[in-house]
Amino acid sequence: MTSTYVTTPIYYVNAEPPLGLAYTTIFGDALTRWARLMGDDVYYLTGTDEHGLKIQQSAEAAGVTPQEITDGIAPKFAAAWERLNIANDDFIRTTEQRHKDAVAELLQRCYDAGDIELDTFAGKYCVACEEYYQDDELVEIDGTPDCCPTHQRPVEYFEEENYFFRLSRFEDRLLDYYAAHPGALTPEHRGNEALGLIRSGLRDFSISRTSLEWGIPLPWDADHVTYVWFDALTNYLAAIGFGDDSKDYARWWPATHLIGKDIVRQHCVYWPAMLMSAGIELPARWAIGGWLLVGGEKMSKTSGNVVNPLDLIDDIGVDGFRYYVLADTAYGNDGDFSYEGLVGRYNADLANNLGNLAARVATVVAKKCDGVGSAPSPDSALAEAAATAVADSTAGWADVQPSRALDATWGLIRATNAYLEQNEPWKADPGAEVDAVMGDALEALRIIAILVSPAVPDTAQAVWERIGMAGAVADQRLPDAATWGGYAAGSAVTKGDPLFPRIS
Repeated sequence: MTSTYVTTPIYYVNAEPPLGLAYTTIFGDALTRWARLMGDDVYYLTGTDEHGLKIQQSAEAAGVTPQEITDGIAPKFAAAWERLNIANDDFIRTTEQRHKDAVAELLQRCYDAGDIELDTFAGKYCVACEEYYQDDELVEIDGTPDCCPTHQRPVEYFEEENYFFRLSRFEDRLLDYYAAHPGALTPEHRGNEALGLIRSGLRDFSISRTSLEWGIPLPWDADHVTYVWFDALTNYLAAIGFGDDSKDYARWWPATHLIGKDIVRQHCVYWPAMLMSAGIELPARWAIGGWLLVGGEKMSKTSGNVVNPLDLIDDIGVDGFRYYVLADTAYGNDGDFSYEGLVGRYNADLANNLGNLAARVATVVAKKCDGVGSAPSPDSALAEAAATAVADSTAGWADVQPSRALDATWGLIRATNAYLEQNEPWKADPGAEVDAVMGDALEALRIIAILVSPAVPDTAQAVWERIGMAGAVADQRLPDAATWGGYAAGSAVTKGDPLFPRIS
């Protein structure tokens, strides 16, 4: 059995979870649901990043402790993911002891390797990014110089004694590694951006602060608190038992990291160098997503365009929202969110195609076949369409391209609707001819339910049950479960309420 370990970035607890974070978390959920269908042993991780200057400053302003701040917000992320039907296996918080132990272990390994040294740094720093910037990396915004290119607000000047990770030593090793592992960075155009960062020259980066109290002390110098990246990134190891001799983290490692394009430097440059220094195998893959934009701008509190995903599912339903996120934009590209686009895709793909197919099949079976399904024909015209959908869906998920996988599945939905239009079983008298057509349509629906289950799990289960299948669709295992001919004659078919009522 193949082990599949998938992670999202851990999310900073300075606000409630916006749509942009739900975007990545839903991608990870669907990817791991597909891996389970393929029979993999799966571990899906998400969580919260709870240390750092932003939290310390927020706590001071509110007159509470940093722990109180994080304890108030972190559960909101877990609750949001539960409402969006995210089937994560773990939710890690960086204030947990298991995480602190793993950070200390990784730091000590890199220090013992001679790749962490004390130095003095003075420079321009974005608190929101928790990142130092060079002058040529800063931008001017509305006449204000020295602004962060991501958060579009002025940086601050800091000067203090820090420990530094000697990233500059790893340029050749990183380039050699990626050259030897084509496909480790996906999609290719995002991977090229990461390689460009390495080729442009690597600078050592600060890994500690003496001006910060809210964080994990360095194991060899308690006067210094661990700076964000050695803290945050180590969660991927901490969750599976790194630093705990009683746990077998090697069962799951290496991971597939789902990340946004704004944290490529930290995940695809800093992180593999840190792991090389510590003598740890590098991740299996970095899948780099784009941003979900609103009006052409990235969602951010600064821009005031943050959308709460929980506000949308009251209108569109959980599965309607999940489908839109996965199907509307190729992973790696920027998506442009609009409520009109959400409703348009819902009506076109879900109400008019999948929902209509399920309803018309159940209606005809009830009227013409006494509500009992028939076996499909081995040589049905739909068998080839189903095989193509399975193969192309499988390839799409393997490439971390859910939109492509779902488009392949919708190809089978469209083919089945066209097949019914061609044969018009609702006009024919009950008998063997109608039974044969409806047996083919029911078999197509059975395969469709399996293929759509990572994206719309509740809907897939509803379709599965309405066509008379027993058990859970999530318990099916590919590729055998999607082989044409699996629908059992004599199964009771029920119509039920509309799966996706149209939204006007």
